[in-house]
Amino acid sequence: MSLIKILEILAILVGAFSGFIEARSKRMDVVGVFTVAFITAFGGGTLRDILLDKRPLFWVTHQEYAILIFLLALVAVPAIRTLRKIISERLIVVADALGLGLFSIVGVSQALEAGMPIFIASMMGVITGIFGGVLRDIVCNEIPMVLRDGKPYAICSFGGCWMYLLMQKTGVPPDFSLWTSALAIVVARLLTWHRGVRLE
Repeated sequence: MSLIKILEILAILVGAFSGFIEARSKRMDVVGVFTVAFITAFGGGTLRDILLDKRPLFWVTHQEYAILIFLLALVAVPAIRTLRKIISERLIVVADALGLGLFSIVGVSQALEAGMPIFIASMMGVITGIFGGVLRDIVCNEIPMVLRDGKPYAICSFGGCWMYLLMQKTGVPPDFSLWTSALAIVVARLLTWHRGVRLE
């Protein structure tokens, strides 16, 4: 299995986890939990594939991804009900930051493979990184996190995507550039959130 597939699976799991938490905080049943997790895990990649004119969509090609989310939703409902007291906004932010980093780098990498120019590839990375969370918040009747907390979010994704692109242009080994760029996005997002950095 290629590293990019491993990153994609990790991103899907993290995205689904943030969807599970948000859905349960709204007291949704198992159908609602699955729906929100599905949208969060696959929303950004679906829009990326549509814009890249890539068919079939990645989660259609790999139906095991959707099956995994379905099975996890069945477990998540009772588990989150039990763990509700220890689940906080901080945990949601951490899960969201991990998803942002992983999805962004998967997106920019796949856009490059599709032959996109580097700026368009960077935007595809940002779209892949943020759109699942945007859909999750809309479905849960929240202003999307990317718009409401005033802290760098899409900018962290954009910067990490360009870090990846520059490392690719300078001959840095692909595996190292993938992990390093994803980690940079996660750290940047968490640091700006923790320190209260705001866009004014």
